[in-house]
Amino acid sequence: MATDPLLQPFRLKHLTLRNRIMITSHEPAYPEDGMPKDRYRAYHVERAKAGVALTMTAGSASVSRDSPPVFNNILAWKDEVVGWMKRLTDECHDHGAAVMIQLTHLGRRTRWDKADWLPVVSPSHEREAAHRSFPKKMEDWDIARIIADYVDAAERMKAAGLDGLELQAYGHLMDQFWSPLTNDLEGSYGGSLDNRLRFTFDILRGIRERCGEDFLLGVRYTGDECLPGGFDAADGIAISQKLKDSGLVDFLNVVRGHIDTDAGLTDVIPVQGMRNAPHLEFAGQIRKATDFPTFHAAKIPDVPTARHAIAAGLVDMVGMTRAHIADPHLVRKIVEGREDDIRPCVGANYCLDRIYQGGLAFCLHNAATGREETMPHAIPPAPAKKRVTVVGAGPAGMEAARVAAERGHAVTVLEAADRPGGQIRLTALQERRREMISIIAWRQAMCERHGVTFRFNTFAEADDVLATNPDEVIIATGGLPHTAVLAAGNDLVVSAWDILSGDVKPGANVLVYDDAGDHAALQAADLIAATGARVEIVTPDRAFAPEVMAMNLVPYMRSLQGLDTTFTVTWRLQAVAREGNRLRATLGSDYGGVTRDRIVDQVVVNHGTRPLDELYFDLKPLSSNRGEVDYEALTTGGLQAVRTNEAGTFRLFRIGDAVAARNTHAAIYDALRLVKDL
Repeated sequence: MATDPLLQPFRLKHLTLRNRIMITSHEPAYPEDGMPKDRYRAYHVERAKAGVALTMTAGSASVSRDSPPVFNNILAWKDEVVGWMKRLTDECHDHGAAVMIQLTHLGRRTRWDKADWLPVVSPSHEREAAHRSFPKKMEDWDIARIIADYVDAAERMKAAGLDGLELQAYGHLMDQFWSPLTNDLEGSYGGSLDNRLRFTFDILRGIRERCGEDFLLGVRYTGDECLPGGFDAADGIAISQKLKDSGLVDFLNVVRGHIDTDAGLTDVIPVQGMRNAPHLEFAGQIRKATDFPTFHAAKIPDVPTARHAIAAGLVDMVGMTRAHIADPHLVRKIVEGREDDIRPCVGANYCLDRIYQGGLAFCLHNAATGREETMPHAIPPAPAKKRVTVVGAGPAGMEAARVAAERGHAVTVLEAADRPGGQIRLTALQERRREMISIIAWRQAMCERHGVTFRFNTFAEADDVLATNPDEVIIATGGLPHTAVLAAGNDLVVSAWDILSGDVKPGANVLVYDDAGDHAALQAADLIAATGARVEIVTPDRAFAPEVMAMNLVPYMRSLQGLDTTFTVTWRLQAVAREGNRLRATLGSDYGGVTRDRIVDQVVVNHGTRPLDELYFDLKPLSSNRGEVDYEALTTGGLQAVRTNEAGTFRLFRIGDAVAARNTHAAIYDALRLVKDL
């Protein structure tokens, strides 16, 4: 602790932060009625307990009625927010963490048909591609009332006891004033750089006058839009210096890029397969140029990178936000010398992609995040030791084994393959998604540490399971690809798994039929197209790959659009027939009686999986519960107490894709909420 750069305190004006690790502002979409209630508070308190120095809430909290959230943000324009924020702040303070909030007006980055159906406003009529609204060009009275709204919202945050706040200035209204691409106002708020910054400084002055010098203020902003016609890095340094010289701010929180498109957003907040910490050196340039407290976060997923950021003097506080979504106890584990125990962020971006589609932020492989009120991050010991047998070592089985072992049970895992991983192993074969294997590697390390017995190369049958003399049996055998979806020609197609595993070589002219909409089809198409093949991706959906979601789609598009790939929506593959040494694929439509034919040399079908459940049904009549799950108990934290077969000597459960085709998070959540109480 005495020498670790990350564990050194940092003095920010009058506030001493206990280390150099922070959680930057982000919105996990947990508010209820626009308020940060119990779920929201529990999420931040869990991380405060574990030692994070500063937790920033909201990404961002809305200051005005005409800035309606496009996902579930905090409404800072309501007076009732004060009480809820005070409860959160007081509890985090009790655990030694500082608390701030990010305030914003979204400007054009929202929609007119949300909340009160008020027009979207911006300093120009230019529409943002991502949210599609054509804004009203702001009038003088719009500017005046929104400045007042910012100041009022800041006063509410001070009344709630927060240590300070930051203003959001990338992609939102404040940055829309800054950028010549989105500001064509005349007069004192448009034209020169100083005029374009006037809106920001008017707000800062108003907050400082209302809230005083002991309320910390900062700006999170882009220092380079990376857009033709926008402001560049030289402008960003000039802006940074102006912010410092104003005497109105206490810290800078710098990012780089633009967020008006999915591609731009993904460059600002990179996902797996993209370079770690791509903007860290740029943040260091800002800090060097200004000699002013500088914060930064953008895909800093691991402790060594964060430690370098501080040790090299690139930033004063390093944001590890998605890393804390994956493991809220990250700081505690550093302090205790247990860095190897940190659950890794794999960059899957399930958290952010979910909120941009209107869901709550959940970590792909930590099902307790966002469920702190009901799911444990640290597994408590069981009152009595049992023998638990898990069949299958994919993500569901490995999570079940880990949790059972941490409960203190004697755990045996039977796995047909020669190593753990299940479908994750296929996913991680692609270089861009290799980080996914850490989902399995971390669990394997935890299992080995707690004495789990693994029996690989064991295609378990009922006798193999019974030979372990189990008290509890958990079937996590996953599923196999289901491709028999055609009226004719099912024997002529291959699965996406066949391509990904290398069991089938790619053709030269390939139709990929995606009726599941998940990663498998795009991964297969990417692999095939990379060989120089012509690929057409066909889906009956209105948009392709709806389960992949926005930010994860970006790397696929950058690859596939550079290759010979065509995307065809709203067509359903009906049949495949041989035609000489080629295949005739017949497409139909859900919208009417029309067909189209394609002549190709390979058809790949992605239609999810069907459960591999024979073993479960063999064991079902021998179990005390006959495989039955009490859903009420499962979903409310109660104990499983079903007993319908007095002759049964063990209880039987199945989880993950052995039940039905879902995703990795569902499989892991199945395991955690079942096994945490065994």
